Amino acid sequence: MHITGGCHCGAVRYQAEIEPERVSICHCTDCQRLTGSAYRVTAPARPGSFSLITGEPKAYAKYGDSGRLSRQFFCPNCGSPLYRTDASGGAIGIRLGGIDQRRDLAPKKQIWCRSALSWVENIEPLPRVDGEAERKEDDRN
Repeated sequence: MHITGGCHCGAVRYQAEIEPERVSICHCTDCQRLTGSAYRVTAPARPGSFSLITGEPKAYAKYGDSGRLSRQFFCPNCGSPLYRTDASGGAIGIRLGGIDQRRDLAPKKQIWCRSALSWVENIEPLPRVDGEAERKEDDRN
């Protein structure tokens, strides 16, 4: 599947070929901290298919719980997480939130589940609101 995407401010744009059946959720503590959320959803790019269209992301490198080096790329302007690479730069995992076609991509597996927050298993019972305008003023963050 051909995808396009980019950061929140539009300074960085990319394109790639992905395999939708390989989209996954990662519950590791690094992904929780890097997203500021409970988990991260990633779509692996097919080897050699990822290319930047505009902009130049910044990178941050860290050894993860796996013991392997992971380079995280983000927009230097707005800070949006964009993608990650392994130490060699060959394997590229694109962050779902920046993909234009994200509504067409559902995760097919979960990894690092031992780090998952207990409440992520079932959020279905939580009250749902279609937009922020329906929330009370004291609920806004």
